Amino acid sequence: MHYNPMELMICCAARLLEDGKTAAVGTGVPCAAAMLAQRTCAPHLVILFEAGGVAPQLPTMPISVGDSRTFYRGVMATSMCDIMETCQRGLIDYTFLGGAQIDAHGNLNSTMIGRDYARPDVRLPGSGGANDLASLCWRILVVTIHDRRRFVERLDFLTTPGYLSGPGAREAAGLPPGTGPYRVITDLAVIGYHEQTKRMEVLSLHPGVGLEKVREATGFELHVREPLAVTEPPTEAELRILREEVDPHRYCIGR
Repeated sequence: MHYNPMELMICCAARLLEDGKTAAVGTGVPCAAAMLAQRTCAPHLVILFEAGGVAPQLPTMPISVGDSRTFYRGVMATSMCDIMETCQRGLIDYTFLGGAQIDAHGNLNSTMIGRDYARPDVRLPGSGGANDLASLCWRILVVTIHDRRRFVERLDFLTTPGYLSGPGAREAAGLPPGTGPYRVITDLAVIGYHEQTKRMEVLSLHPGVGLEKVREATGFELHVREPLAVTEPPTEAELRILREEVDPHRYCIGR
């Protein structure tokens, strides 16, 4: 069955979310992945939104984290402070984050592009709640397009911590042990992190994608976990649910 790269990425992200776990999500692709997971592999997934919605039963895709739909039939309509406190207490298993740049240790930049903070080439939105979520949630998921401008050797600005400079760096900075980046899902591959070095390594290539293409689109040395797998394409059931129930107006999958 035909599918586009965005549909593949959303399906890959949804499959990573386990039943009975908690996930802090934003709107767009993260929300689509969580909604798809609830309708397939993780019916008891608890979704939390930064603005305060906890465990809503999402009938359709919300357009912002404060959209009234993020509270629909939820267990709580609370506040950003409560959501962040829930993260501090270690109760959030997954979070989805993004940025303009990501390095080999999963650190993210969503603040600026350029070398002069006062006069950047591009001023970006900043952290929002990303730094808090990355610092305190157990597993960080990133869904992004794969190109050398995003996957860089050195960030122009470190907005959000991944594994910082490598093994032990998060703990040395005072962040909870055992937390950190988990997977990066791109339009070319699914990427994880080496247990010892905390650097990115390719876990699977998407159908029809060669390893050399992935390396050419990456601005740093990218390792491979053997045996290198091929990503399972979306099933007919996943695509039907994604297109008809999760994103019928093609807000995400139409990109």
